[in-house]
Amino acid sequence: MRCTLLFAAIASFVTGNMCLAASVAPAETAANPGSQCAPTPRDCAALALTAMGGRERIEAVKALELEGVQHTLLVEQSYRQEPFITAYARTQEKIDFGAQRMLIQTHLTWPESDPGQSESDTTLVVGPEGGVYRAEKSDSPASRADIEAARHALSLGPMRLLLSAIGAADLHFETAQRVRSTLHPVLAFNWQGRPVRVMINPFNHLPDAVETVAVFYDHWYQWGDVRQRVYWDNWQTVHGLRYPTNEVEERNGILWESRQVLKVNLSPAIDAAVFKIDAQVAQKGLQSNGWERPFNVEKGIALAPGVTLFPGSWNATVVKQDDGIVLLESPLSGTYMAGVIAKAKEQSPGQPLKAVLSTSDSWPHVGGVRQAVALGLPVYILDLNKPLLERLVTSPRHLHPDLLAQSPRQPKWRIVSQKVLVGTGPNRMELYPLRGAATERQYMVYFPEHQLLYASDTLALNADGSLYAPELLREVMDAVKRENLAVTTVFAMHQEPVPWAQVTALVEKALN
Repeated sequence: MRCTLLFAAIASFVTGNMCLAASVAPAETAANPGSQCAPTPRDCAALALTAMGGRERIEAVKALELEGVQHTLLVEQSYRQEPFITAYARTQEKIDFGAQRMLIQTHLTWPESDPGQSESDTTLVVGPEGGVYRAEKSDSPASRADIEAARHALSLGPMRLLLSAIGAADLHFETAQRVRSTLHPVLAFNWQGRPVRVMINPFNHLPDAVETVAVFYDHWYQWGDVRQRVYWDNWQTVHGLRYPTNEVEERNGILWESRQVLKVNLSPAIDAAVFKIDAQVAQKGLQSNGWERPFNVEKGIALAPGVTLFPGSWNATVVKQDDGIVLLESPLSGTYMAGVIAKAKEQSPGQPLKAVLSTSDSWPHVGGVRQAVALGLPVYILDLNKPLLERLVTSPRHLHPDLLAQSPRQPKWRIVSQKVLVGTGPNRMELYPLRGAATERQYMVYFPEHQLLYASDTLALNADGSLYAPELLREVMDAVKRENLAVTTVFAMHQEPVPWAQVTALVEKALN
């Protein structure tokens, strides 16, 4: 359903809806950006290291153990946008700075789960060769998002940020910025091609915040160049070193995640065995295409003559009408969407593409909208989702330019605020907003000639045949009744066709 990257949603770094891709306020001008810190950038970094306990003492920290608690706002999955649904986690971390490896054990409480299934445990191990999720029987490749987040923590976390800064050949001052109502000198450098800015408190010289701009490989990938700012606070002295036990992470101006360290152990004894991983498995995560995975579904499912579902983790449906082809959904990315379009043209050579239907606001579900806009295709979107999608199509893409960034053009929105007809003939479609508490940002697609219903992001069967999140389907049933539709078969973004009678019986069983 609302697609999840388990660790990405809880510990990265790493999340419906519907985030405001707001920009950070412009930096304020200072006559001399470094005047409140030190004459030179390296002097400023050295002053900050001294405020934290001293460079030699920090360099002597070869390992670190942390226990903490965190909450993450599920901005990419919250059904009704802000205020967002929240996930919670307890974490235990082992960090080996010398060998550049990290182990994170996470106990997650996930709010959008079936009853009795909200608690889960994950062990992530990351080293120079990549990363794995450790299981009892065998390891599996870690996501690129989790690997990148761990490497970020190893080099730009509290114990190594200033060392990375002072060792950077391009360390320099940038224009001072206001943080917590105070104008801060800004140290800037590049780390692995990523611009880094460190805001130094002008009074106590501690680093108050660190800011980067990057392409993230979790759910934030869909937003292109994302501005991340991590605030540090609640400083505690541990064996003569000052450590910020509170981190609050902001992405594109949205307060996204808060992490509180409950226990800090400096330079613990490290057992190398706990970091041991299969290098071949660990490398696979780095070799993944992530959200730019190709669309490689060869065989479709004929739902009706001219209506073909291509199943996958994110389903795409090609609808042939008398005057052209309509694509039902534009998921994941420009690469994936380009594959869907190629398949549609292969299936119906010579037929023009006439429109795209985008029925939901969950970020992976709209990740291909920019490709549709770049090709000049009209896109049918729900009225409530227009602000989100406007921000999506104007989001910056300087680091990894896509087709729309290379050839900008204005979107052709077709707004769905009530019943909308698309096409004529046997494969005509009727679009209806759902308007439920959990389905407020989705619309359903009805094929009256075939009594076929597409239920957007509301339907998925569990492995045991039970219904995931039956409340979602209850709201679909309410909308079907409200619109007086005769439905025989239903399918969705994550579900192949199922008899409507079977689904309604599962809803009744689950909720009564």
